Amino acid sequence: MVPDPLITRFAPSPTGHLHRGHAFSAVMGWAAARETAGQWLLRIEDIDAERVRPGHVEAIHADLAWLGLVPDGPVVTQSERLPLYDAALDRLKADRLVYPCGCTRADIAMAASAPHAGETVAYPGTCRGRSDVDLSAPHAWRLDLAATGLAMEQTWLDLAAGPKAGRADFGGDPVLARKDGAIAYHLACVLDDAAQSVTLVVRGEDLAEATPLHRLLQQLLGLAEPAYLHHALLRDASGNRLAKRAGAATLAVLRAAGEDGAALRRSLLRQSAPLLARAGIPISDSVKI
Repeated sequence: MVPDPLITRFAPSPTGHLHRGHAFSAVMGWAAARETAGQWLLRIEDIDAERVRPGHVEAIHADLAWLGLVPDGPVVTQSERLPLYDAALDRLKADRLVYPCGCTRADIAMAASAPHAGETVAYPGTCRGRSDVDLSAPHAWRLDLAATGLAMEQTWLDLAAGPKAGRADFGGDPVLARKDGAIAYHLACVLDDAAQSVTLVVRGEDLAEATPLHRLLQQLLGLAEPAYLHHALLRDASGNRLAKRAGAATLAVLRAAGEDGAALRRSLLRQSAPLLARAGIPISDSVKI
């Protein structure tokens, strides 16, 4: 069932310029909100300070304006919300649901059996239950999944695909705060979605595997559980997904070349319309303008 009210968000990271793949996701969420008289919000996910690049926040705003996408309400910036994240982490510490971890990636790889190329190595729980982790040295904080008492098999509603299920422990006990002190994506994401009253998360299928963990965190922290709409990723002529690291043509380049942002928005809307229709949100002519 389509949430009522439908409140969704576009949450780019200013670690590179936006490309058509980002625009596709933004347009899909924007169209869903327009069609249902809902809200489309913008969140800048800039807590990974090492990867944030100067000028990219301004570029995001310029790209969205060029596409004709205007957020419904104030823009939320994660770097301005650090006390919220720290308070949630402190609560989990007080409840003994997280533990310090001094493991390096090499430690984790050595503790696990040798993975095949491309496989993700699940954290083997090396530091769980230890009392000798040096807290004066750099350390991460991991969620003790077993201590939560929650089911690892989590379910959620994907508006287009129907009921879905997946394991929250796919990668082992997840990092909620990194060694450099930065809050991890998973914790910040669920806290922000709840704070913004998001009822529909529109995002690429590459993030679908994170959904079971997000569902578990929402339950653990008493947060509202939104519906989801995961979409296929746009790909180039060779079938490779559009990606910043692969040099996908950016919206800034298209703008500079004189392309029409409104025309691109309509083109992306035509691509997203079949999925939105399966989600119960058929797009009317008034939104296609």
